[in-house]
Amino acid sequence: DGGPCDSGRVPERPARTRTLRLTGPYHFAGSVGLLPLGRHDPCARFVDGVFYWATRTPDGPATLALWREPGGGHAGPLSQGGVLRAAGYGPGADWVVERADAVAGLRDDVTGFAALATAHPLIARLARDHRGLRLPATGGLFPRLMRAICEQKVTGQEAFRAYAAIVRRFGERAPGRIPGLWVPPAPEVLAATPYWAFHPLGLEQRRADTIRRAAREAGRLERCADSEEATARMTAIPGVGPWTAAEVVRGVYGDPDAVSVGDYHIPNTVSWALAGEPRGDDARMLELLEPFRGHRGRVCVLLAAAGIAAPRFGPRMPLRSFATY
Repeated sequence: DGGPCDSGRVPERPARTRTLRLTGPYHFAGSVGLLPLGRHDPCARFVDGVFYWATRTPDGPATLALWREPGGGHAGPLSQGGVLRAAGYGPGADWVVERADAVAGLRDDVTGFAALATAHPLIARLARDHRGLRLPATGGLFPRLMRAICEQKVTGQEAFRAYAAIVRRFGERAPGRIPGLWVPPAPEVLAATPYWAFHPLGLEQRRADTIRRAAREAGRLERCADSEEATARMTAIPGVGPWTAAEVVRGVYGDPDAVSVGDYHIPNTVSWALAGEPRGDDARMLELLEPFRGHRGRVCVLLAAAGIAAPRFGPRMPLRSFATY
């Protein structure tokens, strides 16, 4: 497997390529797999072992392709050494290829986490079992914020339907001619779209207006220097709270301490995993995560990667279709 160009999967040749050296344990699929919203995310997906991510950059639309080079490291999903290959397509190819190591999670600093993980035997085991898992940092804030707003207070299926419909309605085909891959909508397009145009796509007025307000602030948001500044600016936008901000900064800046306060499931998961309590609120979750401060979000990611969840009681949230109301 020589990558997407040599294999003929992508007929268009990349504008730029790059080789990324792997110096420690690294799980490619697990790390970049944190970026898509499900297997059929229109902006990020695996195709025949190659991970494609489409975004907007200061230079224009771009697609980044990442794949692990066979050989030069241990076989299996957890590689030790070896290389990743990166290829960029479109006007923003230079931008995405320069950030390829961050998108792959290779800038994630796990220094000190092993020592913190010893505070709980389960977390110590997960830190060993998933030692190759790294947090990606895309550097593109508005597309992730738009998606997080779609995910507010609805089921995952409802969120995906609305997000995918918005991308396909207002976005554009991604550079590189990868089937089914789309570039997220430009913020100025969403800012100029009336709220009622989102209704057939699965968004009620509250979330539609939040996306429109966020789109008007996209330029300032993209200039944020770090997770702290981005959180402050995002939560100043009506309709964007701590949960949404945490979901964004964990993926955009690779913030390992970002905890999604206000989530429907995570407090229960943390309480169950760390204290054997089937239900917990945000206060209890933060109390249990305090020994891992600096990496509290990473602990939540590890619990999800291990498939740990609290017991379910009662009916699940029903699916709704705002487009039919």
